[in-house]
Amino acid sequence: MQLALAQAGLAYAAGEVPVGAVVLDAEGELIGSGFNRTITDSDPTAHAEIVALRVAAAHMGNYRLPGARLYVTLEPCIMCIGAMLHARLDRIVYGAADPKTGACGSVLAAHEISRLNHQTTVQGGVLEDECAELLRRFFRERRAQAKAGKSA
Repeated sequence: MQLALAQAGLAYAAGEVPVGAVVLDAEGELIGSGFNRTITDSDPTAHAEIVALRVAAAHMGNYRLPGARLYVTLEPCIMCIGAMLHARLDRIVYGAADPKTGACGSVLAAHEISRLNHQTTVQGGVLEDECAELLRRFFRERRAQAKAGKSA
């Protein structure tokens, strides 16, 4: 999760919502990493998880990543968990819960839908405080900037 937090720091520095993700193969080797790039790339699909999955799939030469684990600083949304299920990830680990769009238990639990052709194991709350604080700081700064802009 420390590697995912480092990726989130890169997103923060780029002015993106600070979410970072990494993918490890079955042997624990880093095969993909990424951070939010939705603003930078003008791409609504450029979430940290999707960016990391794209890198991992290219590295492996296959979109399926059996045995792989993805670590992400914020609970994945429905788009991201869908991509992770298609990639056949073995495990998803996230830091902070997302009460607005989280699809690993907060809003819905997509990984537990038995009618889907693949399920995965999900673990949340890993380095939760560190992951959540980075997000809180980012949005505090954004609100302060917006308020300063209104009073100028």
